[in-house]
Amino acid sequence: MAISTENLYSTAGIQLPKGACVVIVRTEWNAASIDKLEAGCVKVLQHNKVPFKIVTVPGAFEIPFCIKSYWDAHKYKDDKPFAFIALGCVIRGGTPHFDYVCKGITEGILQVNLCLPVPTIFGVLTTDNQQQVDDRTGGIHGHKGEEAAVTALKMIALKHSFF
Repeated sequence: MAISTENLYSTAGIQLPKGACVVIVRTEWNAASIDKLEAGCVKVLQHNKVPFKIVTVPGAFEIPFCIKSYWDAHKYKDDKPFAFIALGCVIRGGTPHFDYVCKGITEGILQVNLCLPVPTIFGVLTTDNQQQVDDRTGGIHGHKGEEAAVTALKMIALKHSFF
């Protein structure tokens, strides 16, 4: 049974700290689908006047390494990110490769979430077919790119409410 999703897209009342910015890490694979996810993220971030940067990696497996490396290179700079958004799309094929990539990216995002002092939002689609991707990039299951950006803003605000 589905629960109400009306608050998934709401940023009403979110108070972000000064200088909050987001880094979107996206893949080259399945570019048309990733472009849709990215567009959803950008729409939400621009609407909320949050600066962002986009970094492109070859595939989903490389996302966690990029996030950790980016953080290490920027953590003492004025432009350090307050959150990362990982965007990828892995579509099941005829080999076990899908399972290995999905497991790797999921565990990798978990690891960076636990070792970095800023959140990484999981905006990676793991689907059986292109129709499921389309359903999640503006179709009947909403827009996972927009949801990822809203989640990033909520997590930034939550983290900074602890101080």
